[in-house]
Amino acid sequence: MTPFNNIGNIPFDSTILASLFPKNKHINEKARALEKSGKIIRLKKGLYVASPEETGKPISQELIANHLYGPSYVGREYALRYYGLIPERVYLLTSVTTKHSRDFENATGNYSYQNCSPEYFSIGVRMEQSDGVTFLIASPEKALCDVINFSKNLNLRFMKDVEIYLEEDIRFDTDELKNFNIDILEQCARTSRKQQSINTLIKYLK
Repeated sequence: MTPFNNIGNIPFDSTILASLFPKNKHINEKARALEKSGKIIRLKKGLYVASPEETGKPISQELIANHLYGPSYVGREYALRYYGLIPERVYLLTSVTTKHSRDFENATGNYSYQNCSPEYFSIGVRMEQSDGVTFLIASPEKALCDVINFSKNLNLRFMKDVEIYLEEDIRFDTDELKNFNIDILEQCARTSRKQQSINTLIKYLK
């Protein structure tokens, strides 16, 4: 039984770390020692996660992404890959936030955050559960809108543009489009910086 068993794979800050080691007056030094011994992993200044060897639980990159910089949700290509909608592996965990765009790199992976309006942010986000933790992630509809919304120089003006983009550019599993909630796409279009492109997508689906 280690001090981190109750925390599991949930990221924690210096205050929680201090509560686990109340006899240590210099908690930053304790953190460095725990990190050096491989018991904890530093995610950013003052934020950590216990190593899987300590807890017996796998690290959740999605949950780490939520904690690293927020409010945020996992989106874009990473979310599409999470749902199995695109075939390529995605090594950069992409999230959407109402804060400034930022990037982070730590021992658990690479994380990128892109800014959007509060109105756009709140649409089509859901709670998913995996490895015993719950995290915020875009719905399939929102994730596709994210990819369109944040792709520079992308302009889907015609039905053929949408077809080529989905089937050739991102190799999207188009069989799943029949399950899409058009209402989410319409809400995204109204608040998106790529309103015309998403509206063309909606016409393509109808």
